[in-house]
Amino acid sequence: MNEQVHLTSLTEAELTAFAESLGQPAYRGRQIFAALQQRRLRSFDEMTDLPKDLRRQLHEQAAASTLTIESRYVSEDGTRRYLMKTHDNLPVETVFIPEERRDTICFSSQSGCPLQCTFCLTAQLGLLRSLTAGEIVEQIIIALNDAYGMGVKPPKGTNLVGMGAGEPFLNFESLIKALRIMGDPKGLHIVPRRVTISTAGIVPRIYELATLADRPHLAISLAAPTDALRNELMPINKRWPLDQLLTACKEFEKSLKPGELLTFEYVMLDQINDSDEQARQLANLLNRHGLRAKVNLIPHNPAHPLPYQPSPPERVESFRNVLEAKGVHTYLRKPRGRDIYAACGQLAARREMNMAQLTTG
Repeated sequence: MNEQVHLTSLTEAELTAFAESLGQPAYRGRQIFAALQQRRLRSFDEMTDLPKDLRRQLHEQAAASTLTIESRYVSEDGTRRYLMKTHDNLPVETVFIPEERRDTICFSSQSGCPLQCTFCLTAQLGLLRSLTAGEIVEQIIIALNDAYGMGVKPPKGTNLVGMGAGEPFLNFESLIKALRIMGDPKGLHIVPRRVTISTAGIVPRIYELATLADRPHLAISLAAPTDALRNELMPINKRWPLDQLLTACKEFEKSLKPGELLTFEYVMLDQINDSDEQARQLANLLNRHGLRAKVNLIPHNPAHPLPYQPSPPERVESFRNVLEAKGVHTYLRKPRGRDIYAACGQLAARREMNMAQLTTG
């Protein structure tokens, strides 16, 4: 990028200051912000309301977009998976999930992931690098433009889930800046109450998130009711075991708004973490900490070379019944995009699958 400034990474105030540094009036910065974030334009040539000399300056010193779409896959259920590349040729994956009342975009915070959760295909990549705020924002812009056309307002609204590749809380500053940019009413205007961030359990960041006045919802990937099993499935537990994690969650609970619940994600692995006894252990764990929470049960999405299989439906239902009987609000997550490796735990920059590849960049 030759040290060009990635303008999608900038707030409106920062873009205004950048425009003034080019000798332009402040309102030009506001124009550029609206072009990028509200109209969702991805090149300066499309910003025909800007003077030609300003567009020439921008071409020389800045970049409107840095991600390119390498592959785009569409599931039989309408889910879309995008494999993108950064300017330095690293993979980024994003998933667009159309639903009756809203659309959901699952975005990545890192290229790859360092956490080595054994049931997640992304762990096979390791960490390549964390994404910038602009690279996070661009994923949303690309998905919305593909689904609706450039600048068209989504008719059903958009929810965001930070549950793609990477651990969001290991890229906390870029994540929070991206959410603030996307929440701007003069831009994408996707407000925090429509955003959920999922963490494997980076405890210090849970405390920090709780202090933010305008924060997203929080989801915790749990996967096990005991430290012994969670150490095997999610090695991050060795650093912050369950008691520390749930103590942080209890503190976070103080920041919950009326009607808001903490979410725990529990991937269901056949004969690993899905027995009735483990359901009782999970309910007792949450109840012991007095958490106002719900549990999303996620059937494991099989992916070679991972050794796990999804729990059978009758086992999932039995597990759910045990939790409900102990007063734990429990929901069964419906897998989306399994056939294109777009479901939870399946993102790993895969191209070699037998699927309909609609475009290749």
